[in-house]
Amino acid sequence: MSILSGYKVLDCSIAMAGPFAAQRLGDLGADVIKIEPPTGEWQRHAPAGGITGNKINVSFLSLNRNKRSLAIDLKSAGGKEIIQKLAAQADVFIQNYRPGVAGRLGVDYETLSALNPRLIYVSMSGFGEDGPYATRPGQDLLLQAMSGAMLSSGRAGEAPRAAGQYVVDAVTAYCAFEGVLAALLHRERTGEGQKVEVNMLDAITTIQMQELSVYTVGHKPQVRSAEPHAHVYIRAPYGTFATTDGYLALAMPDMKVLARVTEEPRLAAYTERDGWEKRDEIYALVRDTLAKASTADWFAKLDAAGIWCSPVYGYADLVDDPQIAHNGTFVEYEHPTEGRIKTPGFPIRFSKTPSQVVRGAPLTGQHTDEVLRDFGFSDNEIAAHAASGAVLRGASE
Repeated sequence: MSILSGYKVLDCSIAMAGPFAAQRLGDLGADVIKIEPPTGEWQRHAPAGGITGNKINVSFLSLNRNKRSLAIDLKSAGGKEIIQKLAAQADVFIQNYRPGVAGRLGVDYETLSALNPRLIYVSMSGFGEDGPYATRPGQDLLLQAMSGAMLSSGRAGEAPRAAGQYVVDAVTAYCAFEGVLAALLHRERTGEGQKVEVNMLDAITTIQMQELSVYTVGHKPQVRSAEPHAHVYIRAPYGTFATTDGYLALAMPDMKVLARVTEEPRLAAYTERDGWEKRDEIYALVRDTLAKASTADWFAKLDAAGIWCSPVYGYADLVDDPQIAHNGTFVEYEHPTEGRIKTPGFPIRFSKTPSQVVRGAPLTGQHTDEVLRDFGFSDNEIAAHAASGAVLRGASE
């Protein structure tokens, strides 16, 4: 039995942050029901990298394992009746609708909590449910730009660079995941449900607690260097450097040890304070020095000397790394339409209640009949709702 076995989660979210949070709950054994329109959730039609798959694109596949799909038209009278009946029996409800949409659909917190006072209701948004930016689009790149994070690295005078991942979506998903677990713990103690609000702006802001405290408490502004230093608040050398055959990441080495290992005596003259005040000068000297040998050669020497460094990986390197294999970071399973799937798994290990992959991402409406029967609908009621267009039965692809 998994740690969340027996809990029912209604996932009405789209795109990445909400589905990712719900998938985490499914990995721990919750019965996650993907509530999507008969046309399929938006992410089914927006494949990352242009990879469409056979019947399910990789984007949707990666964010919706361990879920059952109920395809339902929430704008119909029958659809509203169904979702409210499900919510009355569910433990968790997750949505990331635009402001006002939940109320129009009859799935706002006030309505559903009146039907089920024990319900944990998660509302996810870009900037918050109200306030001056409430109606702005909550898209990852836009939030990265607004968060200040882009100006903590890179060259002065050059355009800020975004992270290579949907980092705002990911950290927002984890905030929602943590919020659900905390709210369930509170419910176990008190019997009462509650509303959990998570927004992308707060999520990306709060993970910068060190950087922002340097600014708000230490009053030190963000000042980027002429060289591509990896972080404005960390002393040089700190960043990635080209070697003869690749790149090496180097983090805050003891300059005297670095001078000895690289056989560049000029590095030994720099103090720790110089690491902030002479960042460009240090970066240029380290850059020229590391360009003389291969990544493997430098890593072997620097690592042996206790200097923090790492080769810069691509995905091909990461997937085949022995530590990744040892950790079991990736999970593999067979999907009925997409074949053998290898994808990152659940990163937390439990000694008694491990996570597991029970099913891959579902086809649209694949589990409509099954889910409705589980929630007490008769076969005649299901057939009637299907005939009215309130739900889609089976896979439509």
